[in-house]
Parts: sequence; C-alpha cells; structure tokens
Amino acid sequence: MTVRVDPQGNEIGLMKTIGSWRDKKVIEIGCGDGRLTQRIAHLGPKLIQAIDPDPSLISTARKTLPEAFAKQIRYKTGTAEDLKYPPEAFNIAVFSWVL
Repeated sequence: MTVRVDPQGNEIGLMKTIGSWRDKKVIEIGCGDGRLTQRIAHLGPKLIQAIDPDPSLISTARKTLPEAFAKQIRYKTGTAEDLKYPPEAFNIAVFSWVL
C-alpha cells in the first residue's frame, strides 16, 4: 500500500494563506524527516531552522535535502524546550503534527 501524504496540497495551501514567506526566517519545530520543510522552502524563505528530537529523522532529513535547498535549510536535533534563540530571530514559527 502506498501512503500519499497531503496529495491535495492542503498543508502548503493553508500556509500560503498566512501571507508572504519570501525572505522570512522560519523555525520549524518537529520537522521529522523534512518532508514539510522542503515544501516550505518552495515558498521562498531566506532561512528555515528545522528541529526535531529524533536524531534518526534529522539524519534522514539531511540525506534527502536537495542541493538547491542546502543553503536555505538547517536541520538540528533538539526540542522546543531547548531553544536558545532570541525572540526576534524568526518571523514565522511552524508546529505541524507535533501535538
């Protein structure tokens, strides 16, 4: 059985409704294997700092990161409780499927 995640594009469609992502700094908490991270990258943010507590998922995300997004996306193992960024570091925060 093939699993198709969001074939209608509802996730990314909803994200487009919040406004412009172009040149924004984004933090994605609970990025998993980077599936949504890469979709967000197509919206044009300057930077995506993507974190997840599972090192194996971060490893997968790094392995599947297209070269075109290598300067735009940074993956890090960690949790929301461990964030050490100043409040103004990001314009947009994404928490998708983390609760």
